[in-house]
Amino acid sequence: MSSIKAREDERAGAEIVYGAEECYRHSIELLEELGFPKGVLPLQDLEECGRVRETGFVWMKQRAPYEHFFEGTNTRVSYAAEVTAYVEKFKMKKMTGVKSKQMFLWVPISEMSIEDASSNKIHFKTPMGIGKSFPITAFMTDEEKHKYLDMKANE
Repeated sequence: MSSIKAREDERAGAEIVYGAEECYRHSIELLEELGFPKGVLPLQDLEECGRVRETGFVWMKQRAPYEHFFEGTNTRVSYAAEVTAYVEKFKMKKMTGVKSKQMFLWVPISEMSIEDASSNKIHFKTPMGIGKSFPITAFMTDEEKHKYLDMKANE
């Protein structure tokens, strides 16, 4: 089976949105639904986003590849023009299009997950299964961080 045919099959029955505003709204809603902080996928100039609810397959296309520096983790992350994943609550797996710079090497990120709702860590894994965890607050927007810290203070 050709890779184009496989990609068409993977996307069959998808809900697709186009345009920067619609895609941004769609991606934020997806991250919230999955339990991830809004800042974990800081994609730019989104043009197309799709989701196949039956399989959990999602994709996000941006106009051009984008690099982002996460100050909270001191990490540079590269996002390809298209990022794909299979999603479920607290997990994105079989990710493509995301790489993290470790020392002098770009390392693909194939999975990110959160243990459970009360966890304050987000785990990232490479295709080889090597992983690293960071505080969830490192990927939160300022608004999310304030709510989260207020909630923790009131516990």
